[in-house]
Amino acid sequence: MPRGELRIYLGAAPGVGKTYAMLEEAQRRAARGTDVVIGFVETHGREHTAAMLADLEQVPRRTMEYRGVEFTEMDLDAVLARRPEIAVVDELAHTNVPGSRHDKRWQDVQELLDAGIDVLSTVNVQHLESVNDVVAQITGTTQRETLPDEIVRAAEQVELVDMTPEALRRRMAHGNIYRPDKIDAALGNYFRVGNLTALRELALLWLADKVDEQLDRYRSQQGIAATWEARERVVVALTGGPEGETLIRRAARVAARSKGADLLAVHVARSDGLAGADPAQLARQRVLVESLGGTYHQVLGTDVPAALLDFAQGVNATQLVLGASRRGRLAQIFARGVGVTTTALSGSIDVHLVTHKQAGKGRRAMAVPAALSRRRRLLGFGLAALGMPLLTLLLRTLPDLTLTNDILLFLAGVVGVALVGGVWPALVAALGGSLLLNWFFTPPYRTLTIAEADNLLALAVFVAVALAVSWVVDVAARRTREAARAAADAQTLAALAGGVLRGERPLPALLEQLRETFGLRAVSVLELAEDASGRPERAREEHAWCVVASVGESPPCTPEGGETTVPVDDRITVVLCGRRLEAADRRIVEAFAAQAAVALRQERLAEEAATARPLAAADRMRTALLAAVSHDLRTPLASAKAAVTSLRSHDIEFDESDRAELLETAEESLDRLARLVGNLLDMSRLQAGVLGITATAIGLEDAVPLALDELGPAAATVGTDIPADLPAATADPGLLERVLVNIVANALRYSPPDQPPTITASAHAGQVELRVIDRGPGIPEEQWEHVFLPFQRLGDRDNQTGVGLGLALSRGLAEAMGGSITPETTPGGGLTMVLRLPAAPTSSEGSQE
Repeated sequence: MPRGELRIYLGAAPGVGKTYAMLEEAQRRAARGTDVVIGFVETHGREHTAAMLADLEQVPRRTMEYRGVEFTEMDLDAVLARRPEIAVVDELAHTNVPGSRHDKRWQDVQELLDAGIDVLSTVNVQHLESVNDVVAQITGTTQRETLPDEIVRAAEQVELVDMTPEALRRRMAHGNIYRPDKIDAALGNYFRVGNLTALRELALLWLADKVDEQLDRYRSQQGIAATWEARERVVVALTGGPEGETLIRRAARVAARSKGADLLAVHVARSDGLAGADPAQLARQRVLVESLGGTYHQVLGTDVPAALLDFAQGVNATQLVLGASRRGRLAQIFARGVGVTTTALSGSIDVHLVTHKQAGKGRRAMAVPAALSRRRRLLGFGLAALGMPLLTLLLRTLPDLTLTNDILLFLAGVVGVALVGGVWPALVAALGGSLLLNWFFTPPYRTLTIAEADNLLALAVFVAVALAVSWVVDVAARRTREAARAAADAQTLAALAGGVLRGERPLPALLEQLRETFGLRAVSVLELAEDASGRPERAREEHAWCVVASVGESPPCTPEGGETTVPVDDRITVVLCGRRLEAADRRIVEAFAAQAAVALRQERLAEEAATARPLAAADRMRTALLAAVSHDLRTPLASAKAAVTSLRSHDIEFDESDRAELLETAEESLDRLARLVGNLLDMSRLQAGVLGITATAIGLEDAVPLALDELGPAAATVGTDIPADLPAATADPGLLERVLVNIVANALRYSPPDQPPTITASAHAGQVELRVIDRGPGIPEEQWEHVFLPFQRLGDRDNQTGVGLGLALSRGLAEAMGGSITPETTPGGGLTMVLRLPAAPTSSEGSQE
């Protein structure tokens, strides 16, 4: 059975028209005779969306009960039994009610697709897992309902339902998205122009990546190797040389000229696995690339120009940045070099050859290590000095051998010397053997004269073959040693990366790994201190260096205190104690040092972020407090002053009812002002940790009426259902009353006039639960934690309904008494605040204690 196809309508924010567009497609398919059914569509009370459902068949939803509340979900079994051609399933990221077959709705959709049913669905960009943290940073709201990006990327079609922020806000203002009582709060909070613009850009960029994947897949399937310049991609080639930083910055400037261009750095490593580039330079250049927003890649290849162009064409690059050749003029006569060759083969890819300080100066000669140990070389020379004469004596005792046989035996001896001692002992053996062959075995004998041309040719071939074999043996030995060294370096760097990942603190773990790898006594990271003007001190001055991090016994405090010093930059140096390292080891140590600088930078950024976070929070708190108080103090003061001024006026005569109303207004305004000041004082004491609590056993049947009396006539309609046998709670009576007043006042503020709040109570597992239930507009689950932030209505949010301290203070007071406050959705609509407090111990429990 073929798998069904998934079509997703992607939006940047609620209200852009995803569901409407999906239903329009369903209507078009149905009009063409396709069997279309509605598995689940949420209209959110929008009339235009609901009207689109009129002519479409709907599979009845399944009703489920959870915690005494009924919910409706898509009936997956009913849709599977109906087996339509197309099923319409809204809100792909939705979390199913506990007890459903699958936890997430996208898992239900996967089962429909497996059954061969095509699915139309919707999702907002904020529900994608990869951008969830970015959305939280932009909007201040964490989305709890997410789905893996792979689910959306695997869809056959993803259509963006786009709308400008201004148009979306107009739709919101006209009441086409939310109910009127939620419009102002939404416009001032989630639906700000900045938020919507950022979310729209996220959606466009995410979809662009999806389209890019489809383009790459199409080009691969069709065998298209030519570059399609649908998007600027700048590739910079790195050799590991000192010119790399110049090339990276140049390529970054090229990429910055095009909006949305990608920067990719690539290093072509030798396919034989031998070391070629400086790993420390590459490590530093990789950090620079990533700091400029690019990505680093490494590929293998023996032909560098071909490998570069293969990579560039594979990523659909449009521009390639190369450094001018470091080879000298004489070397360029015999070979064109990587830059010229790559340019000639680049085709439609633009190649930039960037000059630099090292251009034309030639490559720095690298010290070639001996292929064999000194002992083996000496043994080879000894074997050449003794073996060739002994072989001559042996052959003199065998007079029946021809010159050809003698040459072959001497050649075998030279190969043996090459295997033992390398090229130079083999060269001595070849020259000595040729002389011995000429003197003893080539007519005329005992002279260096060769009578026959064939013998001369045979001796010449002998010398050439002996030298060639010796050279091959020496090169093979050298390559074997280099390969072993490269494997050891790779294992060291792999252990370095693993140690950093496993370590709780990267820098100490990195230094400890360095110390263990090279058997050192101690390792220190030193930094030049700054003088009073903020400039680095001179390195030779006393106390110029400070130890940033160290491991081992008696770590050095100055560069002179260690055997090996590896500078990282102008201010940071890594010092090693214990033994002096070989030159070959220094390259790996430089890679360690570069990673140590990165780890140090990360630690400092984390410390700065940790320091700035509370300061930023305190600054936001002060700003919000000033904004809040400026409104909330002014309103009750203005009302009370107006009432008192009217009563003192002699121009107007008020009857008794008018005077009573003005006095009541003044009293209510002053009470509101008193509650505000009390909340501010309590919040400040709570945050300072100096709130005094006197916990005692108190019955909720006594505490609730006191709180309702505090609220005055507005609370007269509040219903209560508190069992007579409810155990007492452990709480501070005064603080409990403040908590109840704030929670009930919040419920009264948002409850419809004909549906007042209800207060119920029960006991569970050593806790007393009090529920304040309202039938108001409710709050989306993803914003539940948001309502407990102090001053959360302020700044660019709604500032007409109070200082925003009530729920924040209530939660803080409840937690200070050992309890908690959590929101729940009221069945049928609304919000339920659940206050949980520890149950007071009974007399029997007290006696047992």
